[in-house]
Formats: sequence, structure tokens, C-alpha cells
Amino acid sequence: MAAGAGTAATASPPSAAASGSGAAAAAPVPLDRVVPAPASVRPGKSPYTIRPTTPIRVEPGSRAARTAGDYLAGVLRPATGYRLPVTARGGGDGIRLRIVRDAKRSSAKGTGAKGLGAEGYRLAVTRRAVTISARTSAGLFHGIQTLRQLLPASVERATRQPGPWRISGGTITDVPRYAWRGAMLDVSRHFFTVDQVKAYVDQLALYKINKLHLHLSDDQGWRIAIDSWPRLTTYGGSTQVGGGPGGYYTKADYREIVRYAAQRHLTVVPEIDMPGHTNAALASYADLNCDGVAPPLYTGTEVGFSSLCVPKEVTYDFVDDVIREIAALTPGRYLHIGGDEAHSTSHDDYVAFMDRVQPVVAKYGKTVVGWHQLTGARPAKGAVAQYWGTNGSEKEVAEAAKNGTRLVLSPANRAYLDMKYDPSTPLGLSWAGYVEAKQSYDWDPGSYIAGAPPSSVLGVEAPLWSETLSTSAHIEYMAFPRLPGIAELGWSPRSTHDWDDYRVRLAAQAPRWDALGIDYYRSPQIPWPAAE
Repeated sequence: MAAGAGTAATASPPSAAASGSGAAAAAPVPLDRVVPAPASVRPGKSPYTIRPTTPIRVEPGSRAARTAGDYLAGVLRPATGYRLPVTARGGGDGIRLRIVRDAKRSSAKGTGAKGLGAEGYRLAVTRRAVTISARTSAGLFHGIQTLRQLLPASVERATRQPGPWRISGGTITDVPRYAWRGAMLDVSRHFFTVDQVKAYVDQLALYKINKLHLHLSDDQGWRIAIDSWPRLTTYGGSTQVGGGPGGYYTKADYREIVRYAAQRHLTVVPEIDMPGHTNAALASYADLNCDGVAPPLYTGTEVGFSSLCVPKEVTYDFVDDVIREIAALTPGRYLHIGGDEAHSTSHDDYVAFMDRVQPVVAKYGKTVVGWHQLTGARPAKGAVAQYWGTNGSEKEVAEAAKNGTRLVLSPANRAYLDMKYDPSTPLGLSWAGYVEAKQSYDWDPGSYIAGAPPSSVLGVEAPLWSETLSTSAHIEYMAFPRLPGIAELGWSPRSTHDWDDYRVRLAAQAPRWDALGIDYYRSPQIPWPAAE
């Protein structure tokens, strides 16, 4: 990052109060100071302190609780230096992880999970114990992320810290507003390795993101191995923006990303963009071009110049093979077919193409997702349209929503993490304007699309396009501090959305990012902790 850009790497160390060391850390974090804001908070009087003898108790025979316990122990052990044994032995003390499915048990000691759905949790803190209850392993995992934020930020460090490790007393009952809380990473314009994707997954999980949308193909590179069309990667994946070496994921690589994301309760949504944004494929196979001539590989950043040949039958053999192989690798229910900026495809050809391709997605057991231009064709029953406009006024989007198409909202001037913060931002683009932290946060997904039923909104997503991004530090600098705001819009009740309150809670995340080594932009809109 350029000197003077205001990143965490160049910022002064956080104060003792912010980092959780010294006497100033005696007051634990209040239950309502976390991000995303919880649905319900009931403060209590007695905090809990994690001590050298604290156990992590899980239910006997519950693999979900055991997995969550092992994960939590792995998070807490380095900084606390405590053993934190994960045990199935009963007891009323320690940190307790409970899977509760029977509504009748929900009234017992406030530890049940009635009404929490597939991802909600209840976190109850007394002087004797911290209890996280949920109906599912995802709920336990999300509860653990909240627990992390209730501890001093230094708990995130990889070496032993002094503590103390105190957690405010009371009860949080928390459920997400939307089922889709996503983040997209463009690995086509610039390629990012498996380890780089994993690092981003860990950062997304902190804020209860549950979808990882991978943009796997574009004009500049094809990034996923397809056995039946091998040149897509060996040739089409051999470069990137600016002419670098590119790269691609083998099927084993992709499975590893899917596995790692699933452990953190993120579902991978693969995207193969078509019929436009396809130069890497067209360059790899001449037959996919209407004139039978393969264009050269492309390393620039223009859009809208490429198109699969809609009249050719080989196009649909290609599409069928690609979707079949990716669907077989992807446990999640969704498969994204792009569909944006198909400027070189006539409207009639675009409609004809989508009419042919959407049933292929269904044939291989997946639900089709497309950018919102799909609503200008004939969206399949159950299709999801991802909106990336800037004002929510597109009538065809609202009409499709009225007719049953679900919407994921990613307005470019709110949710696109690759937009510059201001004219001096050294990375990113500005075609949708400059997007500071407040603008990214201060909007309501439920009412954004004029005329669309609020019930049509499946959720939100924060895309990160990589024309100007080539390192993990670049990803972090553009994602933070805006990503947590999009996460909060997706998770928290509308009634909690308040910029003045949020900016204070967001500022308190900075010492945690410092402890985790996350680079970030020190927005002047946020009252960051004073450095000493």
C-alpha cells in the first residue's frame, strides 16, 4: 500500500484500553457493541471470566457441538495460553455449546433455541458460565463470532497476551434478517491463490457472511479446470490484467476452497459469466466464435466486447459440459451464470441464450443466479437476480420480483467494495462514484428496488472486482471498513440501523483488525480509537 494511504499497517498501535491489556481493560465489552448488531440484547449484572481452568463443554454425541468447540478452542488458546479442554462431560460451568432442537427444552434455564431458525443463536452469560445455544452448527458458529467480539481484541493475537478475559453478563438472542449475506471475489481479472481465498473466508466469517461468490471466468482469465475443455485453463487461464502469469484452480483446489468455506459456514456460489465476458474461453477454442477464429488473449480492463456464438450448437455443448462439471464439484444449491454487460449480443440472441442455458442449470440440480440483466430476458422459475445498478429504478427488475424472481442486492454505489473511497484512494475504480463507509452502510435493502415486494429480497452481497487489486493487502484495504457494514445490513433488524451508533461500534473493530493483521482504510468518517 502506498505510503500515507492510512492503512492499519502504518497506523500507530492501539491504546491499552482498545487492545485489552492493562487496568483500563477491566470493563468488558457491552453486549450491544458488536458488529453486526444483535437482534435482541438483555444486559445482566455478572460478567464471566475465562480462567486457566475453564473448560469448553459440548453435548455428548453431538458432532456439531464438538466441531464448534474445537474451533473455539483453536481461536482462544494462543492468546490466553490456557488449555481450554473440549469435553463432553456435564457441568454447569465453563463455556457451554448446545444444539437444541426440541422447543420444549427452550424454556429450561434460558439455554434453548426456540425461534432461532437455521442460523440464529442465543448467548447467555452469567458469573458461572457462557452458554451458546442454537438449532444448528451454523448458529453455534455465528454465536462464537459474537463471543470473540465480546472479548478483548488481543484475544486475536497469535502469542500469549495478559488478559483479563472478561465477558459482559446478560443474554443475546440473535437471528439474521436475510438468508443471503454474501461477498464476491473476482479471481478472474487477477488470480488469487487458494490460501489467499481462505484468508478472505476467515475475514468474512467474522461478520457472519454465509455466501462466497467466486467470479471464476471473464475476458482476462478462466480459473477453474474443466476436464472436457482443458485449454480453458492451460491457455485461457495463463494471464490476467496487465499481463501477469494468471493461474487457475485444479478441481482439488476448488474442492479445498469449498471444504474450508463450509467449515466456516459459507456456501460457495461459483460464477461462469456468459454470454459476454467470455474472451478467455473464445481465445481458448476457435469453434466458440461465430467466425471460427480465436481472438488473442486479453489483459486490459474494457468490458462488453466479447460474446459466445448464440446460434452455434457447439456453444450449448460447451455450456452443458462446464455447468455439469462445476455442479458436480459444488455442494451448494446455487450456480451463477453471469449475464451482465453482454453488449456484443443482440437482445434476441441474449433471450434465446438464457432460454437454453437456464434449464441446463436446473438439469444439474442447481438454482440459477444471474446479474439483474437476466430480468430483461425470461428468468426461470425460482431464479435469483443479483442487482448491481445504482438507483433501484429498473422496472424490469421490479416486475420480475413481483413474478417470483428473488433478488440479491449489490448496488454498485453502495456495495461494490472496489469503488474508491475518495479521489485519493490508490486502488479501485470510480465509475459508480466514490463510496465512503457511510454511503456503503446507510441504505435499506428492503426498500431499495422501487416497486419490488420486500419479501422478494433474498439478501445482500458485497462484490469485490479485481481490475486494480492483486494482493491480499489490496483486498483488505478495499473491504475494510465497508464489508462489516454490508454484513450488518444483511444480518441485523432494520430497527437497529443507525449510522451514528454503527460508526462507534465499527471503530471498536480496529484493534481487532490490528491484532489479526488486517490492512484497512482509516476512513475520516469513523472515530477510530486514539493511539498512544
